[in-house]
Amino acid sequence: MKKRILYIVFTLAAFGVNAQSLEFYLQEAAQNSPMIQALELRYNIAKEKVNEMNTLPNTTVAAGYFVSEPETRTGAQRARFSVSQMLPWFGTITARENYASSMAETEYAEIVIAKRKLALSLAQSYYNLYGIQAKQKVLQENIELLKTYETLALTSVEVGKASAVDILKLQIRQNELQQQKEVLEQSYLAEQAVFNNLLNREESIAVEIVEEMEIPEDDPMLNKDDLSLNPELLKYDQLYESVAQSELLNQKENAPSFGIGLDYIPVSEREDMVFSDNGKDIVMPMVTFSIPVFNNKFKSVTKQNELRQKEIEFQKEERLNVLENAYANAISQRNQARIAHQTQAKNLNQAKDAEEILIKNYETGTINFNDVLDIQELQLKFQTNQIQSVQLYYLQSAIINYLINK
Repeated sequence: MKKRILYIVFTLAAFGVNAQSLEFYLQEAAQNSPMIQALELRYNIAKEKVNEMNTLPNTTVAAGYFVSEPETRTGAQRARFSVSQMLPWFGTITARENYASSMAETEYAEIVIAKRKLALSLAQSYYNLYGIQAKQKVLQENIELLKTYETLALTSVEVGKASAVDILKLQIRQNELQQQKEVLEQSYLAEQAVFNNLLNREESIAVEIVEEMEIPEDDPMLNKDDLSLNPELLKYDQLYESVAQSELLNQKENAPSFGIGLDYIPVSEREDMVFSDNGKDIVMPMVTFSIPVFNNKFKSVTKQNELRQKEIEFQKEERLNVLENAYANAISQRNQARIAHQTQAKNLNQAKDAEEILIKNYETGTINFNDVLDIQELQLKFQTNQIQSVQLYYLQSAIINYLINK
């Protein structure tokens, strides 16, 4: 079962990211999740029902006393004691056990799906934390860059090549970036709470996030046919099988049932006569049959089971369409993230070239601090977009992994 909760880890490992911390979080989430624990208890209850089915109907014991004792040739009958046991048709108990087992398997499928969804949610929250953390780092770098520009501007003001307005503009820009950084800090705390709640632990516990993530040169090999092995689809196979077992049980219950029993009647001796069987007690073995002559109930159940199986087939087909759409969208979004990342990398390189030109111009005394702010703003935009592209790439990879990983 533990192997099933690590399917998203390969997303990080295959893409060259240190996934050790996330793998640890995935294991912790599966162990601590109240939802998973509740589903496992429900599964254990379903398994216990198999033992419940391995039973016979209650044994019937009866006793009666003759207020007016009937006289027979061998003596007066004083009382009557009987015991009987009804028995289902051959194979009925096995059919009940098989049906209970099939229902337990459907509960197990719910556990697998829940673990898979929990791991997906945890990975998505992890990538969101990475995105916020990376943006904070970029903002701090840009604040430091603006402080360097501010130092240059102060020097230019002293020699009369810049005005105090340029310094104020640089300081205002720093204030704006500091505000964005503080806002991101609040977003990080909120997302950290989400992550820790998925782990069922205190919201304030710090989360260890990798420092840097990159989009790999090549995507891992995928096989869309593996989509048919998604637990959300396999669940319908289990449901179909449970209906099949229900029908087998219905056929067994439509068969006759029989019972065995024994009657015992104590007889008093006749005092007016002497013969060999005088006062001999009566012992009467019995066999009974219960025949379902009016079996419309069982015919109706058979029809319901047929309709239920058709319903399950349509539900599975519809769910497959939904998963295929999600897979196609995730592939498209991931490819878009790669394209956007490459474009932002080119733009960022060109922005850095422009920055170098401005710095060289400063050496000749012709720097324009409005251009400096424009280039800095562009750099920040491209850096932020790059981070968003990386984050989107891994978010979509997690979805793809949820859909097709075995």
